Amino acid sequence: MNAVNQMKETAFHELEVGIRSIEGLIHKVREEDYSYRPTEQMRTLEELMRHLIAIPEVDLCIMQEQTQEQIQQIEQKCDSLPTRQAMIDEMYKGLEAYKTYVFQLKDEDFLTKTTTAFYLEKGTTQIQWLMEVVTHVFHHRGQLFTYLKQKGYEVTMFDLYV
Repeated sequence: MNAVNQMKETAFHELEVGIRSIEGLIHKVREEDYSYRPTEQMRTLEELMRHLIAIPEVDLCIMQEQTQEQIQQIEQKCDSLPTRQAMIDEMYKGLEAYKTYVFQLKDEDFLTKTTTAFYLEKGTTQIQWLMEVVTHVFHHRGQLFTYLKQKGYEVTMFDLYV
């Protein structure tokens, strides 16, 4: 395996750990707690879960230079999923699409091709986008873990590395 593929494999291994642990945390959430909001300016627990499950697909589409309107349509789709299992399934579907996109890139393109998000003036390389997605997932996974801790759920560090 070449070095670029090894980087991709390593990044996706970490991303998959994040996604699996998010799935486990989402399964713990009681529906009566969906409206929990730690402070007025933060998302509710349900809004946070829905944001998390949308990240793989949304970030892929941002990286592929889709418009703000196209991104909003994806977010609306994720916001209307009827069950937590539908949310989890959508998260995995987005992950697989993202993985397919990244692994089909030629090494040179992965390392040097830039694309520009609708909200940026300057392009970002595909490898930088991948690192952004990994950090985005882990940032919000940490928020979800903290929300659950604040609500008194039995969650530990073991829930984060499954």
